Amino acid sequence: MSTIFLDRDGVINENQSNYVKSWSEFRFLPGSLEAIAKLTQAGHRIVVCTNQAGVARGSLTVETVEEIHRHMIAAIAEAGGVIEKVYYCPHGKDENCPCRKPRPGMLLRARDELGLDMSDAVFIGDSITDVRAAIAAGIHAVLVLTGLGLEQFRKYHHETKGLFRITMNLKQAAEVVLEELHISQRSLNHADYLLPV
Repeated sequence: MSTIFLDRDGVINENQSNYVKSWSEFRFLPGSLEAIAKLTQAGHRIVVCTNQAGVARGSLTVETVEEIHRHMIAAIAEAGGVIEKVYYCPHGKDENCPCRKPRPGMLLRARDELGLDMSDAVFIGDSITDVRAAIAAGIHAVLVLTGLGLEQFRKYHHETKGLFRITMNLKQAAEVVLEELHISQRSLNHADYLLPV
């Protein structure tokens, strides 16, 4: 049983260029509900960690973010999955807060508050900032190519200082975790990133 951290936008649901500002704008990505259900049924603990700078920019309120998360958690539960908790950073890039990814503040706070086992934990995200946050927290990283993933990999993969796996989407990432392929093989540590096998 592992701890699975998930980014939200671009991993669980469709990214919006001007933020997801209400539950009516929230659209689950194909296969994401099924993936979370499979991870839950396999005994993994799942926590969402997401930057929500739209709050700092005035595009949505804290209350709206929390309402979206309540609906998201309920819809995932209906599909057989469990999100233990959602952590989000409402700050802008210039606020220099410890919780905004690529800093690992949210992951470490979740570890401390929920008593999470980080020994083989993994963070699945669609941004190099997610990968960097995972590496900073000392856990495994998987970059999905949905959302911003493909563009992020092309532009910023060189900014990471460690291994990470790449999968097409959350459904494939869940299979990688279920088969324990997210655990880096030391014989492959000459590469900066690992494609799924």
